[in-house]
Amino acid sequence: MAAEAPLPEMTWQCEVANAAVTERLARELAERLFPGAVIGLIGELGAGKTFLVRSLADALGTPDSRLVSSPTFILIQEYDARLPVYHFDTYRLTRLRDFEDLGVHEYFRGDGVCLIEWADRVRSVLPPQRLEITFEITGPTSRRITLTARGTAYVEMLTSLQQAWASLDQDRPASNNAYRPSGAPPER
Repeated sequence: MAAEAPLPEMTWQCEVANAAVTERLARELAERLFPGAVIGLIGELGAGKTFLVRSLADALGTPDSRLVSSPTFILIQEYDARLPVYHFDTYRLTRLRDFEDLGVHEYFRGDGVCLIEWADRVRSVLPPQRLEITFEITGPTSRRITLTARGTAYVEMLTSLQQAWASLDQDRPASNNAYRPSGAPPER
């Protein structure tokens, strides 16, 4: 029996200066999401995971994204949108089995978008093909966001997102450093 070929993988990192830029990233990502998309969100408390979920829900057309909050005590929230949003929070889970018992595999195969906060805690249960977004706090309002795509559909989505982001970078005023790609020197 032949071994399975490894999944294509791609990583892209960007620096966001503030919440407005994170919202812009969410809008660009939302335009590229598809039914059954699975996105794992990783980062410390206060890094911006729930804010990104709220921004994605807004961009997908949730009637009132102000209602989006971390489902820490109930584990999952569902929001109506162009693509239904299934928002999981695994922070308080003590066993992987508790996550599985939510019927997550049905959600993963569903017609919506699964957004899993603290995905690093349940990584072994997640589908191999997914997008992982890791947040690193770099300042009071700034974040380094690393997106890792696993699987062809996610690599294509991330490639498109990266190209759109580069286009935004070209269109921005020279004095605005909000879209600076990671590793780019600061403007003088």
